[in-house]
Amino acid sequence: MMKGKKILLGITGSIAAYKAIYLVRLLVKSGAEVKVIMTPSGKDFVSTLTLSTLSHNPVLTDLFDEQSWANHVMLGRWADLMVIAPLSCNTLAKMAHGQCDNLLMATYLSATCPIVLAPAMDEDMWLHPATKQNLAKLQSFGNTIIPVENGELASGLIGDGRMAEPDAILKFIDDNFFLNRSLYGKKVLVTAGPTYEAIDPVRFIGNHSSGKMGIAIAKELQRYGADVSLILGPSAIEFSTNGMRVIRVKSADEMYNACHKIFGETDLAIMSAAVADFTPAKKADQKIKKTEDGLTLELTKTKDILQSLGAIKTEKQVLVGFALETANEREYALKKMVSKNADMIILNSLNDAGAGFGHDTNKITIFRKDGTELQFETKSKNEVAKDIVGTILNTYYA
Repeated sequence: MMKGKKILLGITGSIAAYKAIYLVRLLVKSGAEVKVIMTPSGKDFVSTLTLSTLSHNPVLTDLFDEQSWANHVMLGRWADLMVIAPLSCNTLAKMAHGQCDNLLMATYLSATCPIVLAPAMDEDMWLHPATKQNLAKLQSFGNTIIPVENGELASGLIGDGRMAEPDAILKFIDDNFFLNRSLYGKKVLVTAGPTYEAIDPVRFIGNHSSGKMGIAIAKELQRYGADVSLILGPSAIEFSTNGMRVIRVKSADEMYNACHKIFGETDLAIMSAAVADFTPAKKADQKIKKTEDGLTLELTKTKDILQSLGAIKTEKQVLVGFALETANEREYALKKMVSKNADMIILNSLNDAGAGFGHDTNKITIFRKDGTELQFETKSKNEVAKDIVGTILNTYYA
């Protein structure tokens, strides 16, 4: 995690320097302490006033001036990580050959921390053999290169050489350098998506759940080192499993059986799927023809997965449920936590704008078994997943 980490950000003379403004903001927002060093040409592309305001630290540009000397040795030892973004073709070449003609180069050569480089240049420069040779040298020195992206370049051409976006850089840093592996070795079960209850071979009873929330939770748990099994109902969401075990099901009964098959070996279970409460009592073998004015369906209750797991869970297991409500939300969520023997209930209300099925955002309230209640603002589902997993970690795995 970034909180409390010391990041030294180097900015060189590239049109992509404007992205460094947002990168500084993201790093500070994630809890990092940020200091910025710029090359003389970097100042031509972005304001030192903007960067110093966002980083809450003076921007360093000169190795020395009339009043002071910038201690590049101490800067390189202060940082937990040095990031150069954007890395111009010129500075890349200087680094590969050990040149030391500005504060950024002096700090780079003195740094004892890991160093991450995000190159930015036009495609012809990126593909030049000299650039490739210089990149290989920097990697052989132990530096980490963030791959460039393909897109519109400063020249107006489309091609490789575009600097990675700030969000991607932040995720790369977090995943590769500061990842908390506190769930390593833990087996985690997550359910996600809707269930489809067949009426006949072509029709079903379902709901509007997309599975986005559960998938985001599963991916966040995996980031902490958990061995994740995702039981996923019908969902059109495409995502990288990255080694995650994904079990595809359709009906509530299939999801019930899949959960019970692996729950016994699970340390943590998060039931975020929108499981149907009712299913047709009889399922037609053939498509029902529209021969009459109406159709009457007899429905029966589906098996309650959360309650059934709560009945058999041990003291060593943690069980988290979801409650999607439209009225008396808090009352029903607390009642559900007790009746299902859950350790935590996450409440969604369809009365909250941007929450519930189909949205890319969500708004939650977390109720814990000890009686505490945590309310969160509307956020992207990826950010909500971080809040949920963070709360679980702080409560049970701190």
